[in-house]
Parts: sequence; structure tokens; C-alpha cells
Amino acid sequence: MKANKIVFLDWNTMSCRQDECSPKQFYSLAKQVDVYPETKPEDTILHIGDADVVICNKVLITREIIAACPNLKYIGLLATGFNNVDLEAASERGIPVCNAGSYSTDAVTQLVFAYILDHFQHAALYAMDVRLHKWETSPTFSYFPYPTGELRGKTMSIIGYGNIGKSVAKIADAFGMQVKIHTRTKPANCPYCLTDLQDAFASADVLSLHCPLTAETKELVCKDTLSKMKPDAILINTSRGGTVNEADLAYALNQQWISAAYLDVLNQEPMSPDTPLKNAKNCFITPHIGWTPLETRKRLLDITEDNLRGWQCENPQHVVNPEYRLHQA
Repeated sequence: MKANKIVFLDWNTMSCRQDECSPKQFYSLAKQVDVYPETKPEDTILHIGDADVVICNKVLITREIIAACPNLKYIGLLATGFNNVDLEAASERGIPVCNAGSYSTDAVTQLVFAYILDHFQHAALYAMDVRLHKWETSPTFSYFPYPTGELRGKTMSIIGYGNIGKSVAKIADAFGMQVKIHTRTKPANCPYCLTDLQDAFASADVLSLHCPLTAETKELVCKDTLSKMKPDAILINTSRGGTVNEADLAYALNQQWISAAYLDVLNQEPMSPDTPLKNAKNCFITPHIGWTPLETRKRLLDITEDNLRGWQCENPQHVVNPEYRLHQA
């Protein structure tokens, strides 16, 4: 079943340079493929038009938009998250919504350890000092004003034990770290120490968030939990910005309750100039890059293509609203 028309609503979230990512691999799947670099909320209905397939990353697909696009039959997401789509409205129309599954596990794990190694090794900081001629004027052969530390023996607390949490735990274990896991559902055959939330915060030298944003995890990081942490501990968040109370974290950093925070996600993205974390002490923010390695984005496109091919064969994959089948014509 070939689609009549595929519309990409925000292609610039996939590729802002002339790299090797391209929507061309979808051209054979439809009679027409329209690619919009970006879509403003007021243009969403216009851009979708008479398309039967919509593929997007962060564009909001609301009940009103679904109602205004009668030809729409499939929504594909260039992401794992699906909170930008009204799933109930899609299901009522018999529209499957398919996400990209676990495409970014390796990339996000890599970023977590880039943060950890940055904190405990300071390689970039030392390289900068060498460029500033500080080693040349050192009275001894080794110049080391910034403290470094070994990972072996340090406690790594991981909140959430999905694919990324498991991957982070495996690498931490390989470094010789003591791994502790806190997760809502007790996993079977977990080789690491399972602990409660209080101990996860209190015992961590490194605490890394890998949980979804839910009512239970919203602002999980707050003054109460931060006050339990060691003063030399670091916090890492590559999950969802809403898991952190940004004002409380800024306060904790400025009061030196913890040593540092490394964040790839914030409550508002792009970052608001008013975020209290902007100038917080020892707060290192990257602009949501955990998923952006070229290999990762290619994998994302391949999964999205496979999902669409599955739908065309009446067997869609990674469906996040399976109840849509109840409303199919």
C-alpha cells in the first residue's frame, strides 16, 4: 500500500547541515513527499494538507489538527517521545502513532560518560592551560592544579533501568564503579544493587537520570533529594528536563550542596534566557545533543522507514497507541 503523500513537518530537527541524512529513502514509499524545514503551529494544518502520512519530531499534533486533516492515516515520530501527539484523538480516528524505539541508546550512553570523564579528568581544561603556556612555566614536570579522580570504586546511582539505564550501568561496571539501580518496576535478573530513592541520592558519587517524565518523576530532583547528596557528587540528566526543578538545582549548585551538574535537557527547549541554571555554579549544559551523532540519526531514519513500511504491509511497528485498532474502519 503506497502512500499518496508523505509530509515531513520539521526536517531541520534531523539535519541542519549538508551531511548524509536525507529524506530520499522515503521517496519510493509515496507518490509525493513534501519536506518542510520547520512548521509553526499556525501552519501545521496547511502543511499537512491532504497528506495521509505525517512524519515529525516535535511539532504538536493536537486533536484539532487531527480533526482538520481528514486524509491523515499514519503519524510517524522521529523520536522516542510521543507527548507531542494527542494519542486519544489519533486512536479515535484509527490512526497508528509509531515512535522510533531505542535508536539512541549508544549515543546517550556515550554522552553520559563524556560528562563523567570531563568531571574526573579535565582533559579539555588541561589542554587549554597548555595552550595558555601554563605548563611551560610550571616548576615541576607535571602540572596538575585541577583535581582528578579514578572512577573505580565510586558509586554510580542510576534512576531508571530501561535500555539506556542498562547500557550506562554496563559501562559503569566496566570502569569498576559500584552500580546502584532505582527503578519503579523491579527488573528480573538485574546484576546490580537495587536500592530505594533515598539511598540512590545519598550514596551517589555520580547520579544519572534515565527515567521517563511521569507524575511520579516530575521534579524528582528538588531541594529535598538534592539535600541528601554528597557535596562532591555530580548530577547528570539526559532524560527529560521536567525531572529537575531547575530553581532548586541552581540553588543547590550555588550553595555547593553538590559539586556539579551536567544537563542535556531542560524544561524549555531551546533554553530560556531566564532559566535559573544559566549562570549557576558548575552547571554544564549541552543543547540536547545526546541523540545527534550522524550514525544515530541514520538509525533513527531507518527505524522510521521500517515503521512506515510495516504500516504499508498492515503490520506497523513501535506503535505507541495500540488501541487505535479498536477504531479502524
